Amino acid sequence: MDRNLAMEVVRVTEMAAIASARLMGRGDKNESDQAAVDAMRRAFDALQIDGTIVIGEGERDEAPMLYIGEKVGRRGEGDPAVDIALDPLEGTNLCAYGRPGSITVVAMASKGGLLNAPDTYMEKLAVGPRARGAIDLRKSATENLRAVAEKMKVYVEDLTVVVLDRERHQDLIKEIRAAGARIRLIEDGDVAGAIATCFEGTGVDVLMGTGGAPEGVIAAAAIRATGGDMQGRLVPRNPGEIERAKKMGITDMAKIYAAEELARGEVMFAATGVTSGDFLKGVRFFGGGCETHSVVMRSKTSTVRFIQSLHKFDKKPGYAAF
Repeated sequence: MDRNLAMEVVRVTEMAAIASARLMGRGDKNESDQAAVDAMRRAFDALQIDGTIVIGEGERDEAPMLYIGEKVGRRGEGDPAVDIALDPLEGTNLCAYGRPGSITVVAMASKGGLLNAPDTYMEKLAVGPRARGAIDLRKSATENLRAVAEKMKVYVEDLTVVVLDRERHQDLIKEIRAAGARIRLIEDGDVAGAIATCFEGTGVDVLMGTGGAPEGVIAAAAIRATGGDMQGRLVPRNPGEIERAKKMGITDMAKIYAAEELARGEVMFAATGVTSGDFLKGVRFFGGGCETHSVVMRSKTSTVRFIQSLHKFDKKPGYAAF
């Protein structure tokens, strides 16, 4: 996977972002998500890859496109074989109600590089490069916060922790508060929350809590590319999810995965803002076009590029159709 491919992947997230942003604030999360899916699927057709979706919109019988196992790209002779994890619209509710933080994301790795995570929960702990090596999911939230603060040479009271605002996190939230750290509760979008830990300007230091396992793999790709650190552990909700995980080759439900195990080898990650958040601005429309803000990262070089793009619809008729 060369650096030119990384730039091409940004076009995929841009198209999905523009399509879903057209429907921002309409109150229909399914409509926004479907628009992103349709646009992203069309954009993949132009990529010179032999791609297989390993994390997508669900199983083949659950999703008409971007389903697990679907082949995408031109798939020509010599095109690189890659595994793909994607979320055409992370934060569907955020987009549907015009709230901050929704993004479109694609992670890509060499064949076999991404964990085939089942559609279940994952306990996650993520930090940026300054706290790399300080986290351990086997320890309590309090112990981890103290270790992170020590590694970053700050007080626990200086740390800000991102947590999904869910009933299941009430005990975790109480412990974080008792430890003295600050909390930023988010409605959706823990991929964006995990990535935010890797950028100083966001004011986010740690992500804690339980969210979707597929999103954990996507976040791990971005964290690896930026030099951050992450651990995850599957949390199946019922026997059916355990059986599904076993069918996907996962037998140890108690295993703690490092970021390097969730996204192995060379990985790249691209995201485009739909509604403005911590590290990406949302899509801004103007007469005859729009402006997008994206980020693309590669683990091989740890290069992070922020891309501001102006799109003129008379030059890109496909974009104007969204």
